[in-house]
Amino acid sequence: MLRIGIVGTGHIGEVHALNVAAHPLAHLVAAASLHGTTAGKVARRSGAQHRGVEAVLDADDIDAVIIATPTDTHAGLIERAAAAGKAIFCEKPVDLDVERTRACLRAVQSAKVPLMIGFNRRFDGNFAELKRQLDAGAVGDCEMVTILSRDPQPPPAEYLPGSGGLFRDMTIHDFDMARHLLNEEPVSVYAVGSALVDPDLRTTGHIDTASVTLTTRSGRIAHISNSRRATYGYDQRIEVHGSEGMLRAENLHTSTVEKAGAGGFTRAPLLPFFPERYSQAFRAEIDAFITAVLAGTAIAPSGEDGLRAQILADAAVESQLTGTAVRIG
Repeated sequence: MLRIGIVGTGHIGEVHALNVAAHPLAHLVAAASLHGTTAGKVARRSGAQHRGVEAVLDADDIDAVIIATPTDTHAGLIERAAAAGKAIFCEKPVDLDVERTRACLRAVQSAKVPLMIGFNRRFDGNFAELKRQLDAGAVGDCEMVTILSRDPQPPPAEYLPGSGGLFRDMTIHDFDMARHLLNEEPVSVYAVGSALVDPDLRTTGHIDTASVTLTTRSGRIAHISNSRRATYGYDQRIEVHGSEGMLRAENLHTSTVEKAGAGGFTRAPLLPFFPERYSQAFRAEIDAFITAVLAGTAIAPSGEDGLRAQILADAAVESQLTGTAVRIG
């Protein structure tokens, strides 16, 4: 039985807390929040104790910590948990600064504790099946990956200043998925971006619409399409073109019922946003974390995966600003 504490009890923290509480091999001991009163509510809902942050990180009755706090607190909390000998699951990213991320990962390595980064899309059932078939050679050699990720609406304006921008906040999931599917590190990043959903963003330097092309040393290509506006719902699709065919994972709808009539075919709408679309993936990633920690096996996505996705995000920012492709060392 893995004894877990959670720090950060906003929306995603509550999702993780309830998933831990329902897991047969885990016990949610305590919940804490940096600010506000959400931890008390989450503790009551999950059957956990309500404690302060220090009381979670330093507790002898807690083996592992889930960190679901704002991004600018991740690295410090990871280091504190590592120094206390806890296994760690942290939402992406480790930090918005690559060098700060590297320093944090050195602390984790020195403490010899496991660290998993919350790239939940790897655990989506359909995406995982696409990856399994790809690795089994179902379409021969991977040649091109296409990822479409479009939110139904932009986040609140107050969210943007601390988000790191579109590439570090949203596209970072797609950078991780591209690496996961290509099985080869990108060596070149070319990105373009615009503020089309909210033109006022241009005065702040933020973008809401983007296209990124990644190229590997062998010439494999990944193309990522992002938008903060999809009027038809939460758009999440992947296509992999190979030497012997193509694999495709489509969107998920609220039902599979399709109606046909004189006006043509109509389908149920897409699932509205990430809580509904990735509910199964959130459960699966927490299960993977618990299982790996209890078994003492390697954890993925690792801190190194988080670092590499962050490097690609930084390169995309540079490329979008300069209008040129950026080489990755």
